[in-house]
Amino acid sequence: MDRLAAMEAFVRVVDAGSFSGAAKQLHVGQPAVSKTIAQLEDRLGVRLLLRSTHRLTPTEAGRTFYERAKRSIEEAEEAELAARGAAAALTGRLRISAPVTFARLQIVPRLPTFFAENPALEIDLVLEDRSVDSIAAGIDVRLWMGPFADSAQIARKIAMCRRVVIGAPAYFDVMGVPRNPTDLLGHQTVIYDQPQGGQTWTFRQGSAEVSVTVNGRLRVSAAEGVREAVFAGLGVSVGGSEWMFTPELKSGAVKLVLTDWSLPPGELWAAFPSGRQASAKARAFTMFMERQLSEEAEQ
Repeated sequence: MDRLAAMEAFVRVVDAGSFSGAAKQLHVGQPAVSKTIAQLEDRLGVRLLLRSTHRLTPTEAGRTFYERAKRSIEEAEEAELAARGAAAALTGRLRISAPVTFARLQIVPRLPTFFAENPALEIDLVLEDRSVDSIAAGIDVRLWMGPFADSAQIARKIAMCRRVVIGAPAYFDVMGVPRNPTDLLGHQTVIYDQPQGGQTWTFRQGSAEVSVTVNGRLRVSAAEGVREAVFAGLGVSVGGSEWMFTPELKSGAVKLVLTDWSLPPGELWAAFPSGRQASAKARAFTMFMERQLSEEAEQ
């Protein structure tokens, strides 16, 4: 049995949650994958997977083996890249986790460029506004809008963005335009009910500092909902990043207010599971996004 091939088959099964899903990724028949895993379990003398009618899940031994197997595969890829030189093409599959709206507006439109630069690379884009278990989900790199506090991951800040107060022009026509942060107390705010959102915000203007706890009849757990609520005139968004409304800011569909006051900037972090070196694929994607966002900020 080819040990590395067996490891890769097992990692694919765990990531896909099924033999059939792994078989599609490996371009082989499902019986071949099932046989490989069975042989692997026989050789190791432990059960690696719990089989149910709907999904395969790793046992405790399987989870430990998964982590070490994935690390071994990544190290083998690193060794190949080092031997071939820096110009070697990246290959295989990269699993990325990112917030839904950020991915839709900032990642997906840039993927044609990234794919053109890396034609042999495949991407699984896992979209979730809430924090995910990167190890359980087999994530190679997680993009997260700060604050970031996860001791189980190694992270670095790759970009920053202005946080803003924003609303639909029709809303301001009816409710008026706030001139200072305390005016927001007389407005409806669409509350983003996530750690990077909330109701209390501190505005700064020179040496002046004003903290405001805004009110809102609507709380939303996903940024997509905040966007649609703003478009519908249900209130203003306080503390959302400019990235969250990039197309509408360009078209004039939304309006920035209180622009002479500043909020703490939004931070974008790239996080990698601790205990293993970030893969060349994960590093390449992170550097790509860092470069792209930096170039856009300079325009």
